[in-house]
Amino acid sequence: MLYHLLYPLSDTYSILNVFRYITFRTAYAAVTALVLSFLFGPVFIRWLGKLQCLEEPSEWTPESHQKKRGTPTMGGLLILFAIIVPTLIWADLSNPYVQLILLVTVWLGGLGLLDDYLKVVRKYPKGLIGRYKLIGQIVLGTFVGCMLAFFPPDPEWATKTTVPFLKDFVIDFRWFYIPFIVFVLTGSSNAVNLTDGLDGLAIGLVALSGVTLAGMTYVTGHATFSTYLQIPHLEGAGEITVFLGALVGASLGFLWYNAPPAEIFMGDTGSLALGGVLGAVAIFIKMEFLLALVGGVFVLEVVSVVLQVGSFKLRGKRIFRMAPIHHHFELKNWPEQKIVIRFWIIGILLALLSLSTLKLR
Repeated sequence: MLYHLLYPLSDTYSILNVFRYITFRTAYAAVTALVLSFLFGPVFIRWLGKLQCLEEPSEWTPESHQKKRGTPTMGGLLILFAIIVPTLIWADLSNPYVQLILLVTVWLGGLGLLDDYLKVVRKYPKGLIGRYKLIGQIVLGTFVGCMLAFFPPDPEWATKTTVPFLKDFVIDFRWFYIPFIVFVLTGSSNAVNLTDGLDGLAIGLVALSGVTLAGMTYVTGHATFSTYLQIPHLEGAGEITVFLGALVGASLGFLWYNAPPAEIFMGDTGSLALGGVLGAVAIFIKMEFLLALVGGVFVLEVVSVVLQVGSFKLRGKRIFRMAPIHHHFELKNWPEQKIVIRFWIIGILLALLSLSTLKLR
């Protein structure tokens, strides 16, 4: 909004020329998101408590989680509010990447909100039936895939993607591109959802992934940097950085209230949307395979569930004491804060490794 209102006046008022710079608008999007989180966090917590949107620990979590009963949930509404408003204020809303990422955010946020509503308000134990949730994700993934395949911002890269560490190796999925996009978007959305089980764990990792992807989107959209690093230059992709600035600011703002002991939980409203937008950003900048390294902890959580279920069905034995894997460490009597911080440290390491791949090609 401010970009469209003020930047056209830069010829008359030179100071307004700062609005052309993505770095400036990204920084202020992050600050705006952080301030909105601080201002409205207590309001959301009281409001959700008044509506009786309170956490009911699942039977599939350790007994220690019973102490979390009664904590306001559906806090993803606060996160989405703190992401969308700064994006509308600071981003170039005519940019197709910004339009698509906002669609992904709202769609998956709405899907998660419906799941939380059925679970928390209507008291359906399983919330939205899994197959309906999956259908919603597949429909979105199909739409995004079709838009990128048939109306690509850069036709040269319509159905192609890059491979980490390989400079001149490109995969063209052709007709398999849309199913691939559905898989990435659905997988990333559900991965963050599985990771959201300890106070501060998922939102801290989302912030780390957001910072990492922001660096990647900026250099992808910058002609000089992308040429130097020999990565695809996608005109307009740099504008996604503004959205990611808002995402990081909103994540840190939410972490203020979600840090142990949590005053609020994000619920599926937040986790499905945040996972989906991380996947969407990787799709937009043609780094889908690198997403597995950027969000390596999320991948680990998914793999632990797959191995646990597979082992139990095939052998009748469990590999972990409980899955996802963060619950395994809980049952080994690791303090919750220690698990969270150690997973964050792993996330930082993976972020640095991911950024190094831009040069190690």
